[in-house]
Amino acid sequence: MLDTLRKPFLVVALILLALAVLAELGSGIYIDADAQNAAQYAVDDPGLGISYLAILDGLVLFTIILIGAPLVISDRVQGRIQGIVTFIAALLALVGAVVMIFAALGLLLLMVSLLLAVPFGTLVYMAKYAAFAKTPAAVTLSLIMGLKLGFAVFLVLAHQRFLENKGLVLIILTSFLATIILSFLHGIPPRFLVSITDGIGAIIIALLAAIWALFYLVGSIPAIIKALRVDKALT
Repeated sequence: MLDTLRKPFLVVALILLALAVLAELGSGIYIDADAQNAAQYAVDDPGLGISYLAILDGLVLFTIILIGAPLVISDRVQGRIQGIVTFIAALLALVGAVVMIFAALGLLLLMVSLLLAVPFGTLVYMAKYAAFAKTPAAVTLSLIMGLKLGFAVFLVLAHQRFLENKGLVLIILTSFLATIILSFLHGIPPRFLVSITDGIGAIIIALLAAIWALFYLVGSIPAIIKALRVDKALT
């Protein structure tokens, strides 16, 4: 497949996905900066959901880099290091996702407790979490979705056989699904509840990332064993 791969399209796909991940990682800075310029979005915390997308899309980006790695390194080298690199990346992603789940769950429980603790807890909740920056968040999610759509289009243009890779297609669809779910959780409830639904979305995203990280972790073990056997045979 690599012989017929349209490399410029793959490079563009990688750039678009990398930009989406950077937008997710920088969403807090972007939304908070926008909030400082508009009193109606005066909020200290723009939520966790958008930034949590980065760990899931980071796994997608890692997958594409692995697929394109033979373009810059030899098959022999890739065969030796792919398993261990995947194992380390998946383990870090799994640990990170679990930590993120507990962080989001703790914040969610805090917000719900405050909201239900009438009257003083509710007042604290309304002061700190009720003014969620829905419009900047929606703009950020639209930008991210556009970048992901562009990534998917250019990936197919790079080679149609990417569509035959079920694992790749499934994790890309998971990424799209996570973005859509978060958009609904931001858009449907009234503004004062969006911080809570954003927390729910963050937990869902982190759970999806943990599942995929575990899948990669288990899948990397046969590659590591194979590489060890090859090294042993050579010695």
